Amino acid sequence: MRIVPILAAVAILGAFPAQRAAAQAAQTPEALQQQVDELKERVAKLEAALAALQPAAPAPPAAPTTAAVPLSPSEPVNPIGAGAAAASSKVFNPDMAVIGNFLGVGGKNPVDPSKPFEMRETEASFQAAVDPYARADFFLSFGESGVNLEEGFVTFTTLPGGLLVKAGKMRAAFGKVNTLHTHVLPWADRPLVTTNLVGGEDGISDAGVSVARLIPVPGVFLEATGQVFRGDSENVFASHRARDLSYVGHLRAYRDITENANIDAGVSYARGQSSFVDDHATLVGFDATYRWKPLQRAIYHSFVARSEVIWNRTPHPVGPSTGSGFYVSGDYQFARRWFAGARYDASDRASDLSLQDRGGSASLTFWPSEFSQVRGQYRRTVYAGDQTANELLFQLQFSIGAHGAHPF
Repeated sequence: MRIVPILAAVAILGAFPAQRAAAQAAQTPEALQQQVDELKERVAKLEAALAALQPAAPAPPAAPTTAAVPLSPSEPVNPIGAGAAAASSKVFNPDMAVIGNFLGVGGKNPVDPSKPFEMRETEASFQAAVDPYARADFFLSFGESGVNLEEGFVTFTTLPGGLLVKAGKMRAAFGKVNTLHTHVLPWADRPLVTTNLVGGEDGISDAGVSVARLIPVPGVFLEATGQVFRGDSENVFASHRARDLSYVGHLRAYRDITENANIDAGVSYARGQSSFVDDHATLVGFDATYRWKPLQRAIYHSFVARSEVIWNRTPHPVGPSTGSGFYVSGDYQFARRWFAGARYDASDRASDLSLQDRGGSASLTFWPSEFSQVRGQYRRTVYAGDQTANELLFQLQFSIGAHGAHPF
């Protein structure tokens, strides 16, 4: 703006009274033109002086270079790593998620009745890396009757010899269904063999140590797992003394059959102090899973067949000491969000191995998104003594937050 220079010029003119008097005396055109020329010259000088007083415009920032600048030996090194900005943001904020599992049951069950509506489980998970050598996983289960630590363990991933070691409370690596949390089951309930012989919802789950290792075999993924637990798993093992530990072993084999199909099979063994009699109980299991998922239509069609057979040997004062159970199931995805499944199962009861329950079910599942699931399941169970239950189960599951992947 030119207001400041003009005011300055006026002030300078006012400082020369003799020149102002002469200008008033000489009002000829030539004299007036000379005065205008002198004013223009002074205004130009004032503008130049103001421009010299203003700060220079900042230079544009230099373009970033792609070459990395090496650190000198005296400079500290970031322990997290220069490329771990995302990971460093979670050092004090682990991945957290909450999963709700709502269950409605209609029908009549004279042996094991269920509530018509129940918030069956709310699972809260907290998962993060502890340091470059270990990670931690915690799963809290909130039910209508209280809170339970479903799992809480640390995993050491960089041990020598290719060993994978876990310590804490965890689900035992016995079969398939026992390792699964409730919300990832392909059914609204658990098979009879799991309920009768492997402890039901919680299954073989205890505090202990687990060691696993991959065994190099050409063409086959082979994993061996050995676990030692305190010896307390409700309705399966009971520890009365400090030496009453329980032991679990699992050998798993995985192989791709074609580019669209694979098979996963395993053998399990568990031994501990029986919760029914003062003697040892032994469980032996075999599991197999077949998966088909065509690469070009993977989001529209898939099929999974599962089966487990479990033998239980528990000495009883009277009656047989050996029982068994099994289930066979198939789940077919016939559209992008729709799944249909069927299951048949039969099992002896661990409390009385002379009693056997049988059942079958059919289910239809709809996934509105990956964060919610709606399932309807018809279940018919024939209990020992020919008592029959016909029930319709409605399940609604929903999740919020970042939940880590479960074992494959």
